[in-house]
Amino acid sequence: MHRCCPTDTDANIQDMPIHPLTVSLDYFELPNSATFQGGNISPAISLTGLEPGTVSIAVMVFNPFIKTCCSFTPWIIWNIAPLNRIPAGIPSGQIISFPISAVQGLNDYGETGYHGPEPSLGEMHRYQFRIYALDSMLTIPGGSSKDELISAMKGHVLQYGETVAISTG
Repeated sequence: MHRCCPTDTDANIQDMPIHPLTVSLDYFELPNSATFQGGNISPAISLTGLEPGTVSIAVMVFNPFIKTCCSFTPWIIWNIAPLNRIPAGIPSGQIISFPISAVQGLNDYGETGYHGPEPSLGEMHRYQFRIYALDSMLTIPGGSSKDELISAMKGHVLQYGETVAISTG
């Protein structure tokens, strides 16, 4: 069952200038292990050029190919220490302590944690990984919604970057 979030964009996170951040994955097409049916393992995310004032990182993943919602969100995670590489395999749960410390919110499947793509046979889904370098840790609790995360990030974004991966059924 999908929960569709009311926010269609996160473009208005703040009025201050946001500097670019280089974001990459190890592949353009998500491996089977990163799909819902193949293991549901979150991919590693590499970051280049984090500014020295970065205190935490937030990740929002969007799947615009879910027809029930314009900004369907299968993963939100924040309060990640400034790392050059967020490791693969972040477990489900609101508060994570291994392999990194982080807080996860409620995705549009109604779960906390990563939910890999599950396109039907012959379909393609595109996952947009949006990464925010922040000047503080956020005080919202685990299980918060995408809208609550966006509100908490307002005025705290130092850098932004994104990358895309696809999955075909």
